[in-house]
Amino acid sequence: MEIAAQLKDATTQREFADLLERNRGLVFKVANGYGRDAEDRADLAQEIAAQLWRAWPAYDPSRPLATWMYRIALNVAISHLRGRSRHDAHHVPLDESHEAIEGAADDAEADRLRALQQLIARLDALDRALLLLYLDERSHRQIAEILGLTETNVATRIGRLKQRLRDRMCPKEG
Repeated sequence: MEIAAQLKDATTQREFADLLERNRGLVFKVANGYGRDAEDRADLAQEIAAQLWRAWPAYDPSRPLATWMYRIALNVAISHLRGRSRHDAHHVPLDESHEAIEGAADDAEADRLRALQQLIARLDALDRALLLLYLDERSHRQIAEILGLTETNVATRIGRLKQRLRDRMCPKEG
């Protein structure tokens, strides 16, 4: 390889490493939303970073960087989730009920967080992606672009999703 090509590769790698460092929160949000445990989340974050690197040469700078990154990260996470579902159909998981929820102020808060995590874990891949992007305060337009939906569809799905979560977290007493 000639020196000019080596220098270009080094510059590209540095640019990508800087980009990934500045946007690491996005990668970890997606990995945390789709990973089952710490090891699974770390593996997923690594796979997202690898896919971002593979796609980096095709990135169009005229498009929003976060939209591009979310689209790739969510596609990787959804594929990961599908692969895990096939794996789980043939394997019995260990009991994870002993994992503590870090940062909970008290037992009641930890219980609510556990219940919310269980509800989110039962969502299908698209609803989980919608919730993740909504909680990341993305606009309906950004969510629509990332997920390939219309803005109206995004608004409708988010409204229904919020209502389902409310109904399950705070059931009405009759």
